[in-house]
Amino acid sequence: MAEATRVRVLTAIEELGFVRNEAARTLRKGSGRTLGVIVEDISNPYFTDLARGVEDASNAGGYDLIWCTSDGSPEKERRRLDFLEQQGVSGVVITPVALDRDRIARLRARDVRMALVDRRMPGTGACSVNVDHVQGGRLAMRHLIELGRHDVAFVTAEPESPPVRQRRGGALRALTRAGYAPEQVLTIAEEELTAEAGQHAARRLLEFGTLPTGIFCANDLLAIGLINELTRNGVKVPQDVAVVGYDDIAPAATCVVPLTTVCQPRHELGVTATELLLAGIDNQQVTLTPELVVRESAC
Repeated sequence: MAEATRVRVLTAIEELGFVRNEAARTLRKGSGRTLGVIVEDISNPYFTDLARGVEDASNAGGYDLIWCTSDGSPEKERRRLDFLEQQGVSGVVITPVALDRDRIARLRARDVRMALVDRRMPGTGACSVNVDHVQGGRLAMRHLIELGRHDVAFVTAEPESPPVRQRRGGALRALTRAGYAPEQVLTIAEEELTAEAGQHAARRLLEFGTLPTGIFCANDLLAIGLINELTRNGVKVPQDVAVVGYDDIAPAATCVVPLTTVCQPRHELGVTATELLLAGIDNQQVTLTPELVVRESAC
């Protein structure tokens, strides 16, 4: 865990008096030393990096893991939670899709604690770790504006998850603050946040005839697919179009045009969520800060 994050966690422990409830005692002293992990898509390097953080922190605490994926499906998420509950796990780290307060209460009644990644549910007892995605969106759009790319598009997926909505909201705020109308932003919505969806978005943009001069993609996979397709069609990145992604997954630095992106502390997200789970603090929330990484796609 980063030192600044560790200080926030320890400060919370001191302020709250570190009073454990029964579920917390079960987590530390119970017969089971197994945690469950549910991520949306293990094929996405973002979730792989996050999962690595959970693995490292769990191993350090002497816990084993049971891995599950929800594939973004509420029904599959429900089945995975049922399975982990049946396996008697002590706690669950989850990137939620449709998790609700009733399910959290049910799990806590069975002495199963919860750590949420990129979601907040205050008052449920679940701790959470988030990234300031509004700030991330601001960073991306402000960079495009500073490059003189005022005619912009936002490539996303529909329906948008809360983190993606926050990114778009931050980008629109930056545009408004710079004196431009948010209505001028062209939104291209695909079904998924994948490289294939990015390729499809690029083809849709090419059909318009006139390309925007700047494009902000909701994640790196979209941006990589989009850049590859634009390049195949003779569009020069960044000369014709500047592209900014979000996540800073490993392929971002090695795609055909290295990607400018907003870096999420992915490993730290996993570590911090697990540390909070093992510390047994109710309702503790930690927010991590993203950073802009400038490469050739928008420079």
